Order: sequence, then C-alpha cells, then structure tokens
Amino acid sequence: MDRKEGSKWRKAKLALGLNMCLYVPKEEDHHHHHHNHQQPHQQHLHNHSSSSPSSPSPTTVHDGPTSTRSPPPPSPSSSSSGLRLSTSGPKSSKRTCAICLTTMKQGHGQAIFTAECSHSFHFHCITSNVKHGNQVCPVCRAKWKEIPFQRPVSEISRGRPSMNAVGWARDDAWMTVLRRLPSPQLGANGQMPSPYRANEPAVFDDDETLDLQHNNIADISSSLQSDSMGTIEIKTYPEVSAVSQAETRDNFAILIHLKAPLTSGIQNSNGNHSDLPELSQNARASVDLVTVLDVSGSMSGTKLALLKRAMGFVIQNLGPSDRLSVIAFSSTARRIFPLRRMTEAGKQEALQAVNALAANGGTNIAEALRKAAKVIVERKWKNPVGSVILLSDGQDTYTVNSTGGNQPRIDYKALVPISIHRNSGTGFQIPVHAFGFGADHDAASMHSISEISGGTFSFIEAEGVIQDAFAQCIGGLLSVVVQELRVKIECVHPSLHIGSIKAGSYPVSILANSTVGSIDVGDLYAEEERDFLVTINIPVDRSSDDMSLLMISYVYRDPITKGMVTNAEASWVKIQRPQVAGEQVVSLLVDRQQNRLHAAEAMAEARVAAENGDLNRAVSILENCCQALTESASAKAGDGLYMGLYAELKEMQERMSSRRTYEESGRAYVLSGLSSHSWQRATARGDSTDTTSLLRAYQTPSMVEMVTQSQTMSFGSASSQRKLRQTMSFPAARPQPR
Repeated sequence: MDRKEGSKWRKAKLALGLNMCLYVPKEEDHHHHHHNHQQPHQQHLHNHSSSSPSSPSPTTVHDGPTSTRSPPPPSPSSSSSGLRLSTSGPKSSKRTCAICLTTMKQGHGQAIFTAECSHSFHFHCITSNVKHGNQVCPVCRAKWKEIPFQRPVSEISRGRPSMNAVGWARDDAWMTVLRRLPSPQLGANGQMPSPYRANEPAVFDDDETLDLQHNNIADISSSLQSDSMGTIEIKTYPEVSAVSQAETRDNFAILIHLKAPLTSGIQNSNGNHSDLPELSQNARASVDLVTVLDVSGSMSGTKLALLKRAMGFVIQNLGPSDRLSVIAFSSTARRIFPLRRMTEAGKQEALQAVNALAANGGTNIAEALRKAAKVIVERKWKNPVGSVILLSDGQDTYTVNSTGGNQPRIDYKALVPISIHRNSGTGFQIPVHAFGFGADHDAASMHSISEISGGTFSFIEAEGVIQDAFAQCIGGLLSVVVQELRVKIECVHPSLHIGSIKAGSYPVSILANSTVGSIDVGDLYAEEERDFLVTINIPVDRSSDDMSLLMISYVYRDPITKGMVTNAEASWVKIQRPQVAGEQVVSLLVDRQQNRLHAAEAMAEARVAAENGDLNRAVSILENCCQALTESASAKAGDGLYMGLYAELKEMQERMSSRRTYEESGRAYVLSGLSSHSWQRATARGDSTDTTSLLRAYQTPSMVEMVTQSQTMSFGSASSQRKLRQTMSFPAARPQPR
C-alpha cells in the first residue's frame, strides 16, 4: 500500500471508529434490503468488553435484548480492518456495495465490512467473494492482509468454534469477523509450527521435562547441613526499652523485622563442595511461569504491540531451566504455548507464538484462569517456583455476577479456580500477579484475583510502562530464596498474652490461650524484607530488673535444596524493668510501621466509602490520616517512609476528587497501593510521570536491576525517560531505635 493509501486508511479508520468492533444498531426494518438474509438472532448483540462507554467495545452474540448504548468514539490506536453493524457509519448514506451494486444504508441491521484499503462492502457479499479465493480488493486491487471469513452454518449448528490461520478460536457465535492471512515467516505451508497448530490435548501433561543437571544440583545439595546456610535475619524492636516494675501496659507494640538472604542455601554453604557442578555457583530456584494475556478487541493496535514487546523482554530474561506457558484469551481462552523450557530454541518458539497473537473479541478472564490452573495442576514435572502473570484491559462479563439485595456483592472467587486459591490444601503456592491495563479494566476483580491467590495487583496507567511492570515482577520471581516460611511467636513470661498480630494479608493464627501465635509468610525474594507488629500486655512485675517477653522462631523450605531450614537460635525480645523508668522515647522503627499500618487502614476505609458513593467522606478519611501522620515521631524525624506515605495519601485524594477520576484511575490506584502494603511487596502503579525516589515500593535489589535493564533497553529515544512509579520503600539507611 502506498503512503497515500495508508493515510486514507488511517483517516477512514478514525472517522469510522474501527477497532475490530461490532456496533449495535437499533432493531428495525429487518426486511428492508433484499440482501439481508441473516438470522434474527444475529441482531441480538451484547457487549463483552469494558463497561466504560469510552472504551472500544468488541461485541459478541448474546441471547438477551439488543443493547441501546451509543457507539464508542474512535480509537487512535486501531490497526485492523473491521466489521460494522451500526447506525453511526460514514456520513454518506448512499454508498453502494461494489459487488452487488446496491445501497449500503446504515441502521438496517446490515453488516458492512470495511477493508484496510478503506473500501466497504456488504459483509455477506465480500465473504462470498473471498470464499472463492479472491484476496484482493474488488475496487482498488489492493492485496489484503486480513480477510472477512464466515463460519459455515453446519459448524454453527454443531457449536464448533471457527479457527483462523493461527488456530485461534473466534468469539462470535455466528460469524468470524477476520482471518489474518499467513505471514511469510510462518513457513512455506503458511502454518504455525507445532505445537500451536495442533488442537489442545485433553490433559496438559505435555510439559517439557526439567533440566536434569539442575535437578542433580538439588539432589546433591540436599545433603548439605541446613544450619550452615545463609538464613533469614531476624531483628526485634520493643516500643520502648524500659517499663517500670509497678507499671502495666496494654497493646504494647513489638516490631519483628525479617530480611531474606541474598541467595538460596546452596551458595551460602560453608566448606568445600567441589563435587557440586559449576552451575551451582549461580544457581537459583527455577520457575514455571504461565502468562495469561488479554487479546480482546480493545487490545488491538498499540496496546497489543507493547504487550508483545513486554513478553519479549520476559522471554529473553528466563533461563534454560525456567519454563513458560502462554494462555491468550478474549471471549474464549486458548493455550497457545505449552510449558516449555526457555532454551534458545524454546525462546524462539515462544516469541513466534506471542508475535502471532491478534486482538478481537470479548473478555473471559475466568476461562483464562481455568486454563492457567489446568497447566499448573496437570504438569508432569514441577519447578520449585510456580506463578501466573495475568494482564487484562477489560472486564469479565461472562462469570462475574452480582448477588444479593440493594447492595449487590460480586462473587470474585468464581473467577479463580479452587486449585490456585491460597491455602487451597492442594500443596500448590501459585500466586496470580494481576496487571490492570488502562482506564477500563476491572480493578476490583483483578485485585480480588490477586488477593485470593496470594499475588499482587499492579495498575498500568501509561501504556509505555507495561514492560517495566513485567520486569519488576519477574525480577522478584526469578530470585525466590525462601518458600513456605512460617514465623512462630511465643510468650515467654507466664503472665503475657498476645493481643494482636498485624500482618496485612498474611494468614495469622493465635492459639486459644493467646500465648502462641504464627504468621504464614510463604515465599520471599532475595533480600526481601517483612515487618510485623505484635501487641501484648505488660503486667506488674517486681521480680527482676529485666523481663523476657517473646521468643521468635521460624521454619521455611529452601527452594533449591528442598530441605527445611530453621533458625539455629531463637530470637528473644526483652525489656528493662527498673523500679523507676526515666522518660522513654518510642522506637522510630516501631513508629514508622504503625504509620504504615495506619495509612493502609485509612486507604481501605476510604475505598469502602468511595464504593458506597461517598467520595467526600473518602477524601476526608485520607486527609485525617495525613494529619495524624504529621504528628508522629517519624514525621518529626524526617523519616522517608512517612514522606512516601504522605505523598501517596495526597495522590489518592486527588484521584478521588470526582466520580469520573475515581472510576478511571482512583479505584485502581488505591487497590494497587492496598495490595502493595498488605503483602509488603512491590507493585507498579499509576502513570509514569512521578520521579520521586521515595516512591519505590518494597523493591528488592533484583527487581531494581531488572527494571533498570528494561528502562535502558534501546527502544527509541523516549525509553530512557520511562519511570515506573512505586508505592514506597524503606530508605537505604534505617533509623536506629532509641
């Protein structure tokens, strides 16, 4: 196509609002045109994309009444031909179809296909033309890359999905809008190489075997003594260092600070282990990663191109012992790539599978997660770390149903297969790290999916940040050094009782007599930190000058050696019990964690108010929290975490200033913040304009390294300017307790 034709095509697309969408007409004059011989049910269309009227809305058949919503505005990123069934077409109502030479009038339920060369035809006319082998425009003879394709009635009646050239199930119940013609790189036969061409097997047990050399390392290293390995660092800080003998204190706070080792035990073992393979010097826990990618119609154009680029980055950074599977979904879900090792050959095939993706259809997140769970559950082999990355820019309209009375409650658990629920009893720990993309994604649903499975929720507001967001996530996943971590807290003094254990989203249990409690922390990335606040009562005690309060111990699984690791010596928490205690200064470390918990509680409370329609109250809650933080000891000491929390709460207030801003970005921004604080794990969020160094949320060194690598890749001059906004981090230098 020459430049002039290309320009005309772009203008035409903008004018027509094409984004591989069906727009819904009024039901009228079905008999008006003698060529209109579609079945009556073809007029019953329902939108399966976002609920926002501003988003392009791919449409599929629904048995309910015809939608009366107005068509969405044009998408500037559209890059595909499209089918139109609309009253809002070109201004001229007297165009004629070049095949049947009759008028193409709008508003009569007649499907109109507009090709990439900008010429339009009745859909049934052009599909008939194409069926006889014509793949060029009847008007200008331009060679088409995408052609309209109608499903045979015999297939419809049997309910068989129609496939395009790359084996992708189309979503429309009565016709397939487009079939992308094979690209030259697909091979001489015009088909994708196996395994994409083949139908999915009934059981996903075709995962590639694991690297035997890698397994041997684990076998050899499992014989090493666990107490010689690098283990978790524990530090404890009481609220104050001394309480007088005659004094009692309720809700006395104790901070438990954990820091994961830099590497798994195999690198930290003492002594000479020359019998270990050389690879062990750089060994890390290998990952089974399932990426679940939204390719609905609203992802077409720039979004899909950026998603492919981000996936390219992920693929390139996986190692030969890591395995990747790819699920693509629109109105249906399909495994386009089985769980394969990322050797050089595996990477090439994965890239080829991802690059062949085309966008169209609705958004069925539930089916996509079922496929992802099927890959995880039915695999024959298992790498030590398993995870799912989910990206979507739309709303699942297939599964999420409101239930209840005036305040409908949405059952988000229906979206997540039981097998990947956190604490499902299956033995799997498969978190879903969910990424909501753009203003139209369903943040509440994506956040719930992550929370139910034990993953994080990130909000990608700016398109260009998607690769950086993925980079941060895999920077963590490729550095897991601790699994199944459980922290045990025991009261030492006979009169002590645990009042509460504040651990965010981590499951906490306290025995009935309140003398023993535990926190299930799960996985930790290299050098990742966790802070938990425990409250206890301090009784009167005149027996001695000091008092032992708590004993902290832990147990976890080393992902490489598979062995269980415990702390060689329990960590004890003590305070002084003088007859008269002087003036006590509250530990800044305890105070800053109380600030963090206070801020997280305010965010959660403000979110509830906003969902109930009271934005004024939501803003007021956040503002009151800001004022309370300002009065804290941390604020007076110029603490970095305080400053980050304050800035974050102010940002949330701005994004709750109106219903529109809350719907477009406020909800997602707040939920990504809640996710980050509840797990104490980094999430990407918001737009890419913030450059405040204080807003690097819980990032680990390996995450920072991976994000830096993503940002410095040469994808044009603008790439070096991209910034990935974070929630918060601890400053490099922690203030010492007083």
